[in-house]
Parts: sequence; C-alpha cells; structure tokens
Amino acid sequence: MSLRIYGNRQIKTLPTLDTRPTVARVREAVFNIWQGTITDCRWLDLCAGTGAMAAEALCRGAAEVIAIEKWNRACIIIEENLQQVAGEDQTFQVVQGDVVKRLKILAGQQFDRIYFDPPYASNLYQPVLEAIVNHQLLAPEGELAAEHSPNRLPVKAITDLEICRQKVYGNTALTFYRHISSDALPEVSHP
Repeated sequence: MSLRIYGNRQIKTLPTLDTRPTVARVREAVFNIWQGTITDCRWLDLCAGTGAMAAEALCRGAAEVIAIEKWNRACIIIEENLQQVAGEDQTFQVVQGDVVKRLKILAGQQFDRIYFDPPYASNLYQPVLEAIVNHQLLAPEGELAAEHSPNRLPVKAITDLEICRQKVYGNTALTFYRHISSDALPEVSHP
C-alpha cells in the first residue's frame, strides 16, 4: 500500500492497521500552521507509524528528522520512506522502541518541531510530554503538536508547557504546546 505526501510523492504504508497514518487533511493543516518554520528545522516524530509526517517534513526542507516507532516492521518502512525523500544535505534517524524510554537517549538535543501521534486510547500522552520537558527536547521557540481524539484533552497541565492552539478536524484533534512565555509568568515583587 502507499500514501501520497507533499510534492505528490508516494511513500509506503503497512498493509495492516498496526499503524494509522495521519490523514492528508490533518497533515496539510499542521504544515500550514507551521508554514515558514520547517525549512532547516530539527523535527522529532514520536509514534511515527509509517513516517508520513517525518517524510513530509523532509520534503518541506527540515534539516534533520528523528522518528521513534515501537514496531520493527514500521521502522523498516519508515527508513525506506525517509531514504526516498531525504536530500543530500538532510539527515534522518529511525529509532525503534518504547517512546518514553527512547526519549532518554535524546536528552539535551533540542527540536524546533515535535509531532506526537500515539494510539488515541493509549496512556502515553502524559508521560511523553513530561519526558519532553524533563529531557529538554523542545527548543526555546519550538512547538509540539499532539494528535488525539477530539473527545478528550490528552493531558493534565504540564510544567513549563502551555497550550498555544487547538484544532479539530473531524475525528482528529490537534493540541499545540510551547514553552510558557515569560509574558505569562506572574510578576514577582521584591521589597
């Protein structure tokens, strides 16, 4: 099976429902929202599935992409897809394993854009967002988008992150996070 991404490029998908690629309408919306910020960015794709978001980020000029996916079969497809679309000056890495545990190996690296699309019914949202903060993975001016069911907000409040926008596209919702801006912090008066 295959899927079309930016530039009418075709990438492979898995023939089963082990992964659920982000639908074209949602992919397009994400890249429209982040328009002008993808070129030369560092992109982290969590629960990458087929790697469609990571591949599209490369097609739109991301300098570096790291994709984390639990399933070995999916990692093989992601690797093939990213090889197919990456330019000579772009780098990518596919990391196989549990997303929460694998985030530890990225500690200290910072990403301009992070896309997180776990199975909607999973309990991954809170621990992954907390790990992103704890391992300082989101660049100071970066944004993170979490894809989830529109029926529920996937996380409680996360220290150091604030919701900057939310969008709903049919059965898919996106919640965007960024670091809490200094404007939002309460002023501290000194005697």
